[in-house]
Amino acid sequence: MGLTGPDPVRTRSDVSGAPGSAAPEHISEAHPVRGPDATPARAPDSSTDRGIAEAPGPLSDPASTRAAAERAANTESQYGARTAPEGAVGRGRISATPLPAHRDSWERRLLDHPDLLGDIAFAIGGPFHLMYPARVERNIHAFRAVMREAGIAGVVYYGKKANKSPCVTRACANAGAGVDVSSTGELTAALAHGIRGADLMVTGPAKSDELLWLALRHGALIAMDSVQELDRVTALAAATGPARALLRVLPTGSTSRFGMTADELAVAVALIDREGGPVGLAGFSFHLSGYDPVARAEQACELIDRCIEARALGHDASTISIGGGFAVDYLPERAWREFTDGVDGEWFHSGKRFDSFYPYHHPAPGPAMLSTILEHGDLAARLRGNGIRLAIEPGRALLDRAGSTVFRVQGVKTRSAHGEPYRLLTVDGTSLSLSEQWFDSEYLPDPVLWPRRSGDPTPTCVGAATCLESDMLSWRRIPLPRAATTGDLLVYPNTAGYQMDSNESAFHELPIPPKVVIDDAEGDRLRWRLDA
Repeated sequence: MGLTGPDPVRTRSDVSGAPGSAAPEHISEAHPVRGPDATPARAPDSSTDRGIAEAPGPLSDPASTRAAAERAANTESQYGARTAPEGAVGRGRISATPLPAHRDSWERRLLDHPDLLGDIAFAIGGPFHLMYPARVERNIHAFRAVMREAGIAGVVYYGKKANKSPCVTRACANAGAGVDVSSTGELTAALAHGIRGADLMVTGPAKSDELLWLALRHGALIAMDSVQELDRVTALAAATGPARALLRVLPTGSTSRFGMTADELAVAVALIDREGGPVGLAGFSFHLSGYDPVARAEQACELIDRCIEARALGHDASTISIGGGFAVDYLPERAWREFTDGVDGEWFHSGKRFDSFYPYHHPAPGPAMLSTILEHGDLAARLRGNGIRLAIEPGRALLDRAGSTVFRVQGVKTRSAHGEPYRLLTVDGTSLSLSEQWFDSEYLPDPVLWPRRSGDPTPTCVGAATCLESDMLSWRRIPLPRAATTGDLLVYPNTAGYQMDSNESAFHELPIPPKVVIDDAEGDRLRWRLDA
């Protein structure tokens, strides 16, 4: 994935409290959802309408509501939330609707085990990230299966900036995928964990001489972002050996700072020596923001035309890369629609407001999105007919359901809003380990409270162990299934893609959470080890 990433920049609101003025490249406004400041409040639905258990008013576990909550714990709605039996107490106006994430079997096994998660937490002694690399391999194979079914030649490059974990890179090596890197650190880490130089793609603007030199030494495919960069690679390649180059195209109508215009591309193609010179034109690439499969398919067809034109001039030009930006489906549709239809400013601690939210539900994510791209305009047939290889650079989509982030509750307060009480937790980490919180948005998949015990649904916000008022892991009042207590664990699901380590730092000299790798063992057991 190139440095533009799959998604466009989104501006912050003036109430965030987080530093900076723009969101990073991985924040999307594809199908943005307007925040509560743009949504009129509505009366809370009844429990029978929502099909979920409702939180009682007081937090004192009254006997009259405990029995109802325990009965509700035995049933689940079609999207995983608890079903309210007759007589359950209403959720209340200050609690958000539940947003239970999709879960893989490894997550269910871990959460269901009576000791394993607690033992890991005891051994680590602080917040940590869980990684399950087997899921990364499955995701790679799923993309490959789409290419195989379409009858096209293709290659998957993992966008390494999405997660630094060595176990992910090793999973890519085991599955035969390449890795997309944009720095010397990423390149050397990829080599160190099993990726061959020929399976690297080097992207990004105005690359350093050191990065280009290493890329050339290892035979990596280099995506050129400018004519000036092409000149530099040509000079370096004269000493290191031949270069394989993609020319990055600035899509028509785009105002991106990345890629080359039509005139610049013409100059670049003319500069590349067709007679065995130091640089070979392997093809063209582009990156688009958002998650529109049609726009990607149409841009891909333009790149095929460019390859045909370059071949007429004597160049090889047999590869196109359509970049990343493959959507992930974090939440079931029903839960997502209930939240977006009813999002209310009264659901958030301290009157927090958001302009928009990332689209956490997508009907055709990952491989299904690739299939849609290949079907549009008969793109697959054009690739086959012209002998052109398709490269893709997913990051988030290869990490889907491959990791979670775990915090320990170390402080509990009771606060009230609109006359209703709620819990305000402090955990042993920071929102730097949940990067969405730092771009004037909210990471919406609900955390899981562990261990699981019966109790009354309790609206709960989650704060971090820092002195910053704005350092919140969850501003909204999540309807946890019981009141959290000191020592409980909160497991935030599906955080491997961009969330867990994009922004991490040792603020307050707090240790950066380690990554714990979960492996399968004989007898349907799970084992854990530190990522290294």
